[in-house]
Amino acid sequence: MGTLPPRSVAVHEGEDHVKVSQEQQQKELDAGALFVLKSKGSWLHCGYHLSTSIVAPPLLSLPFAFTFLGWAAGIFCLVIGALVTFYSYNLLSLVLEHHAQLGRRHLRFRDMANDILGPRWGRYYVGPIQFMVCFGAVIACTLLGGQCMKAIYLLSDPNGSMKLYEFVIIFGVLMLILAQIPSFHSLRHINLISLILCLAYSACATAGSIYIGNSSKGPKKDYSLKGDTESRIFGIFNAIAIIATTYGNGIIPEIQATIAPPVKGKMFKGLCVCYTVLTVTFFSVAISGYWAFGSESEGLLLSNFLDDGRPLVPKWFILMTNIFTIFQLSAVGVVYLQPTNEVLERTLADPSSKEFSARNVIPRVVSRSLSVVIATTIAAMLPFFGDINSVIGAFGFMPLDFILPVVFFNLTFKPSKRSPIFWLNITIAVVFSALGVIAAVAAVRQIALDAKTYRLFANV
Repeated sequence: MGTLPPRSVAVHEGEDHVKVSQEQQQKELDAGALFVLKSKGSWLHCGYHLSTSIVAPPLLSLPFAFTFLGWAAGIFCLVIGALVTFYSYNLLSLVLEHHAQLGRRHLRFRDMANDILGPRWGRYYVGPIQFMVCFGAVIACTLLGGQCMKAIYLLSDPNGSMKLYEFVIIFGVLMLILAQIPSFHSLRHINLISLILCLAYSACATAGSIYIGNSSKGPKKDYSLKGDTESRIFGIFNAIAIIATTYGNGIIPEIQATIAPPVKGKMFKGLCVCYTVLTVTFFSVAISGYWAFGSESEGLLLSNFLDDGRPLVPKWFILMTNIFTIFQLSAVGVVYLQPTNEVLERTLADPSSKEFSARNVIPRVVSRSLSVVIATTIAAMLPFFGDINSVIGAFGFMPLDFILPVVFFNLTFKPSKRSPIFWLNITIAVVFSALGVIAAVAAVRQIALDAKTYRLFANV
């Protein structure tokens, strides 16, 4: 019987093997993974990225979602959304960690789908849906940024002649500059500022709502659900689509890709940071906004701070809240540009050349600028993009954030059919698949109802 090698030698050889496989993987990476999805971050950086991608200005539409649901159903949907997405994102993280330990670290959502479901799923389903969701988010951020700028302008000059599309273009220029930041990891400091900004405008929105709610200036509080039975039913599903989109992320694998190896346990800490911020902001804004304005709550809570152009809170307060929102929107827009940047980099850049060589910098600047110009043009042309975004939310965020994570977990870890986790995952997949289909129908119906008011480059 041969002698066994000493334990320290075996461990050393194991570490060498891991190092070699990591170096080998690094060499095999394409330009998109190498330059855009650099794995250098900590769990705290991951928390900043997650907070920016989830806790974004769409949370200011939560009181509007409550107008279709009422108090009990509204708070119930908000709690369920938080629990299910926290659970789903953790499952996705565990699947990613499992494959990383097997030596196949997935850096993109479509890579996961390729490996777990098969190449066609990655190429023809997950890839296109993720691109649609992320680019839709960039367009929505650009449009919302333009609307906030216009609100500031009308506050200073109520009879001003500048149109919405002009403000959208100004915001697009800001996005154009930020889009040139080379990698996802490079956004960590911007995303820390973004986290502080989202806490700031949420505090402003909550304080403003409480101030107006306690004053005689606000509307009479009415929490009754309006409309006939059909409108109410479709309204409920429209509200569910709004809440799902607010909790939506769609880029969990790309965020986890920014973490330096070993990745085990880091994503959970990042999610805890994000959901602490999320709980404070989502619930305070939704509850205070709906309490103050009831069924009069508008699509963007800040619109309620003006009554026929007359401010219900001091002008400086509206100005400050809008400025916080504008700056955070620019950070959110750049985060959702990353999957597009990664695809462009993979297609146009040369991984064997240096990241900042002329061969890579010129195509990077041109392609990223072009993608921002396209997003800004669409936002300026279609100021009713909010309706379209509800459809994208139903078709995109529901599968990516609620359904696929539980499917990936069951296919990867194969839990026993007698275990509660297997049936919990199946239930989540079935319920949210049905909700996704109905919410998509409700969103398409809303577009059909609003279509008569649509005009290209409208000044809304």
